[in-house]
Amino acid sequence: MLVYLNGRYVPAAEATIPVDDRGFLFADGVYEVARIYGGRPYLMEAHLQRMAEGLEALRIELKDLDGIAAAAERLIQENGVDGDGTIYIQVTRGAAPRKHAFPAAGTEPTVYVAAKPYTNHPASWFEDGVEAITFPDTRWSRCDIKSIALLPNVLANQAAHAAGAFEALFVRDGVVIEGSHSNLWGVRRGRLITYPASNYILAGITRSLVFELADELDVPAEEGMIYREDLFEYDELFLSGTTTEIMPIVRVDGREIVDGEPGPITQKLLKAYRDQLPR
Repeated sequence: MLVYLNGRYVPAAEATIPVDDRGFLFADGVYEVARIYGGRPYLMEAHLQRMAEGLEALRIELKDLDGIAAAAERLIQENGVDGDGTIYIQVTRGAAPRKHAFPAAGTEPTVYVAAKPYTNHPASWFEDGVEAITFPDTRWSRCDIKSIALLPNVLANQAAHAAGAFEALFVRDGVVIEGSHSNLWGVRRGRLITYPASNYILAGITRSLVFELADELDVPAEEGMIYREDLFEYDELFLSGTTTEIMPIVRVDGREIVDGEPGPITQKLLKAYRDQLPR
């Protein structure tokens, strides 16, 4: 499999970075994951726009962001990804002697792109729903930046994995905010609710799409708080994300949501999501 690294297309096994790369030393960088459906990138422009915003927030200067899209297209072809797949993009501040302050102006960022086949989650997870756990939110207060510093997310998701659950739901001040790698939605009396776009969540690309799909389906959708103490009063819960797609939650912390079955609005949104995918 070929990958793109700093302007070169090289076999993945031969791709290397310096040990003083700031991504390796400080997690000083951002990343994106985009889906490939039918051999074509999906919502790539939105992912690159969010990456541009993250780079600006971290003050990492990347001259040729458009070149990433071209690199991804070539890798899809070179690696024979003619069905479902993923595109991974990572940009760090580059390699420099280790010190906390930014390196000298002109230090070239490290740019890495990979494209490979992806096997979606089992159909039964979408049909029957999955389980989640709640987990204290100990992350930094700039979750809107898609930083490669993901240790709190890793620990939360590992806790979910150890509990036999699919996702961990972060709880901050009694409010269920989002998942470790997805956004959370609730359905109550026919209305959708999800945590407001802010510095406390990563407002997902699929999250934005859910608002669009809900509008097309005439389902009211709004931003607001989902309190932990009210969680089991919701008629439906589901997750949204690039690789998660639209995933129903039927149990949280071992307790069923209503009857433990995916709800009708979640099912409608999932169908609408899949109906509009490139073929």
